[in-house]
Amino acid sequence: MPAFDALDARVLLALNAEPRATTLALAETTGASRNTVQARLNRLDESGVLRSFEHRINPAALGYPLTAFITIIVRQQQLDEVGAALAQVPEVLEVYGLSGPVDLLVRVVAKDADDLYRIAGQILATPGVERTETALTMRRMVDYRVRPLLERVAKGVDAVREDS
Repeated sequence: MPAFDALDARVLLALNAEPRATTLALAETTGASRNTVQARLNRLDESGVLRSFEHRINPAALGYPLTAFITIIVRQQQLDEVGAALAQVPEVLEVYGLSGPVDLLVRVVAKDADDLYRIAGQILATPGVERTETALTMRRMVDYRVRPLLERVAKGVDAVREDS
């Protein structure tokens, strides 16, 4: 990750508040020059700080209102193959490798309970998967957010540096 400072955080806060803002509008909001803002955005984009637009699309709008988390225990020698197989399941949104007694945490979406049963069965049938447990999300308590972290960095409390 690149060095990240208060101006980067202010640019991202402004972009978060108005995702369709032009570079000029972001410059006016942050008090930086348009060229500086454009250079910062380019660097943040190229370094992977900015994520894809699809992260903002609600799966429920696509007909997948159920969200569930599936924990998976995997034969360790097949961890990469299991990850590759999970990436081929359209309903799998994210897969995290974990430490501890469970190997993977998978976020999936489904059309209904029967669809979730099908998806969970497909995952369990994946070569290398030893065991799964599925938990249905009842409601989201805190939406995905980074704004509080950006605000902290923008105030200069937690500037992130390359050497840290």
